[in-house]
Amino acid sequence: MRNTIASLALFGAVAVLGLAIGFGAAHAEERKVVFVAGEPSHGYGAHEHNAGCLLLSELLNENHPGVTSVVYQNGWPEDPDAFDGADSIVIFADGGGGHPALPHLDELGELMAQGVGFIILHWATGVPTEEAGDEWLAWAGGNKEAGWAVNPHWVMQEPELADHPINEGVEPYTIDDEWYYHLRFPEGMEGVTPIMSAHPPEETLDRPDGAYSGNPHVREAVLERGEIQHVAWALEREDGGRGFGFTGAHWHWNWGHPMFRQQVLNAIAWTAHAEIPEGGVPAGDVTFEDLLANQDYDMPDDFDREHWEGLVNEWREAFGE
Repeated sequence: MRNTIASLALFGAVAVLGLAIGFGAAHAEERKVVFVAGEPSHGYGAHEHNAGCLLLSELLNENHPGVTSVVYQNGWPEDPDAFDGADSIVIFADGGGGHPALPHLDELGELMAQGVGFIILHWATGVPTEEAGDEWLAWAGGNKEAGWAVNPHWVMQEPELADHPINEGVEPYTIDDEWYYHLRFPEGMEGVTPIMSAHPPEETLDRPDGAYSGNPHVREAVLERGEIQHVAWALEREDGGRGFGFTGAHWHWNWGHPMFRQQVLNAIAWTAHAEIPEGGVPAGDVTFEDLLANQDYDMPDDFDREHWEGLVNEWREAFGE
């Protein structure tokens, strides 16, 4: 009888504990991510802001139980409540003077002061210095500054990956993209951690000087001093917020590389203060057919599908789950 009572007591304790754990898991605080996808701009398969954001959002919602996300397409959300409860904001859009965030800096500033995360992808990394350069350094940690940064297409090889949660499960990868580099960072890189860095080939500076084609500063840094260049970085802000910049993603097809998208998925979770599981946020099995969905333009007759589909399948075989 005494053993029976002890067994019942143990069973009851285990049951209560199980209920408590289940309740806690079911009611764990979810992190909300808001994607702002820019308007169409570059033709088929390039700067596919809508398709890229929709893909990343779907992967997050399916593979990270602690994150929910929503996508606002074709520019800044008209919904005045779009950012209510946001833990992180991702902007994937054309930048420069037409950056969709420029008319909304006051709104963004209020969100940043609350510790909301901030991610800028590809051209969204760049704003006019005189309009929002200080904000971009303070909120995201970097700016694709005209007359300082450059925007060549090149094959990034043997990148250095920082020991950081954003690189959890990420292996060094080689990929052709319009990797902007020599961005403007805060003095002394204060608060900024380079996440992925590489040495661009000398031919990336073959073009004449221009707003983003070349300048004496970048030539001195790369050609004379041989400085490694940061193409992805993370910021820890004093307000508790986190920022992330990533200069790749000109080619929509590069989201087919498991390491490419896992790095960004990890970064989104990190900026939202969501847990990054061991091995990283699952990047899913993205097929070429998946990448064809939601694009802004019809496939042109001269599109080299065989080339891109072959690359995506190679990446899936080499790095896939």
